[in-house]
Amino acid sequence: MMDNAMYSDTMWGLHWLWMLAFAIVLVVPFWRICRRAGHPSWLGILILIPLINLAFLYFLAFSRWPAAEAGKRET
Repeated sequence: MMDNAMYSDTMWGLHWLWMLAFAIVLVVPFWRICRRAGHPSWLGILILIPLINLAFLYFLAFSRWPAAEAGKRET
């Protein structure tokens, strides 16, 4: 039998802590980018979903930003 010491409770606890830290590092910048672009801020959470995150990046890159359009009208 194989030793299951690698899958102890401590290892899983640290795994989830690492995943939470990684999620925060990703979500916070995209949350702010969405807000500055004029899109709803909660769209930044989409960066955590595989394959959806790629579509989301293309959406941000190639869509019209409401905030930028509002700035053009004001000047």
